[in-house]
Amino acid sequence: MQAYNFRLCYTKIPANCLPHTAPPGYDPARYELLARYLETLVAAGKPPKLDELWNPIWMPNGKTDINNNGGFSTDFIGASHRYPEASWAERSEIWTAHEHYIRGFVFFLATSPRVPANVQQEMKEWGPAADEFADTGGWPNQLYVREARRMVSDYVMTEHNCRGETKAVDPIGLAAYTMDSHNCRRIVRDGHAENEGDVQVGGFPPYPISSHSIMPKWSECQNLLVPVCLSSTHISYGSIRMEPVFMILGQSAATIAALASESRVSVQEVDYDKVRARLLADGQILEWRNKPAAQ
Repeated sequence: MQAYNFRLCYTKIPANCLPHTAPPGYDPARYELLARYLETLVAAGKPPKLDELWNPIWMPNGKTDINNNGGFSTDFIGASHRYPEASWAERSEIWTAHEHYIRGFVFFLATSPRVPANVQQEMKEWGPAADEFADTGGWPNQLYVREARRMVSDYVMTEHNCRGETKAVDPIGLAAYTMDSHNCRRIVRDGHAENEGDVQVGGFPPYPISSHSIMPKWSECQNLLVPVCLSSTHISYGSIRMEPVFMILGQSAATIAALASESRVSVQEVDYDKVRARLLADGQILEWRNKPAAQ
């Protein structure tokens, strides 16, 4: 289970910048590994910069969509394992724990004397955008759940699909993003802390997604389509899980459902040729063909 985080909307515009505040029960010792990491970089003559510790993606009006960057950042590594099977009450506890971790991470960088002065000074210039998430104090109101439960169906999308080594013969859309997994856990090995699970492998062209990967097994359910928690491995889901792809799969699922209703059959019994014809008529792209560059 890869790490979750909150995607932060921060700004450097003083008039719209909320101050850093410590989370309840803040303890700087929780970030001892971060402190040692920063001190080691300085000692090695490689003084860190703030953008090496988080990834601010600039948005309009001087705001950012901040994501994890590096081995110690906004990802709360190892804290999301219970989430997929947790009750709503337990999930609420997980959301709160992630918020406190990230608030503490930012507060530590802005205030700890063990943080290099350049990093500390720059972090003090940042803060949550006051005009975003006003009902939750400038803090995102949803945890970014990168991955949770997924269906296992008759067709499982895998790394081989992403690489083009296996090709679905019943495509309902294309995916193309890098096989992307954030770290899953942090362990101690031979006296050193190590992160496990980070994968960033791309460079492949768009590839087709099987219609059967969004359909449950016949023996389990005959009238359901699952365009988001589809049947895929952890690695292939890291590529498929982009919002535009979910929209593509949502349209395809609706098309299959409509055809099933028209024919009065289950979704598994819908003639794929009819699905393909309807999708193509609606402008869905089912096959990737490299186009020559414009002259």
